[in-house]
Amino acid sequence: MNSIHPTYRKWIEAAKSERKSIRKALKRIAQRPPKNIDHMFQQKHSEAFEQVDCLECANCCKTTSPIFRDRDIDRLSTHLGIRPSAFIDRYLEMDGDSDYVLQTSPCVFLESDNTCSVYEYRPKACREYPHTDRKKITQLFRLTAVNTEICPAAYRIVKAVIDEVL
Repeated sequence: MNSIHPTYRKWIEAAKSERKSIRKALKRIAQRPPKNIDHMFQQKHSEAFEQVDCLECANCCKTTSPIFRDRDIDRLSTHLGIRPSAFIDRYLEMDGDSDYVLQTSPCVFLESDNTCSVYEYRPKACREYPHTDRKKITQLFRLTAVNTEICPAAYRIVKAVIDEVL
C-alpha cells in the first residue's frame, strides 16, 4: 500500500492532538451557527480538495469502513457477478448499530496504488466522504470531528471554518 503523504500525516496527527479543542469549537458553532454555515463548509470543502489528493492518502480506505446499504450491496454484487448474499458473506459483517460494514481493513477493494477497484460502484458513504459539503452540516458535527482524525481534507475544512467563525 502506498503510504500517506507526509503533509497529510502531519494534518491527521494535528487533528488528533487538537481533538478536544476541535470538538469544543464545533459545539460552540453548533449552538449559534452562522446562517451561511452550510455554504461555508461547502466552500472550504472545495478549497481543501484543491490541495488534497486522495490518491496520496486513502487513509479512510485503510482505517475505516463505510456503511453498506442495500442499494450499495446490490450494485456491487451485480458488478462482481455474485449474489447479494454471497457479497455479504464474503465481505461484510453487522456492526453494533446493525449496519453492514467491511469485515476487515484496509478495504478489500483498495489497490496498492491507492485506487479503488470498484470506484464506479462504490458505496454511497464512500462517494460522500468526508461529508463536509452536506446540507445541515451542524447535524454531522460529531461525525465531522471524528473524520478530522482520518481525513486530512476534513481537518483543513474544519480548521478553516473554525478560524473564520470563532
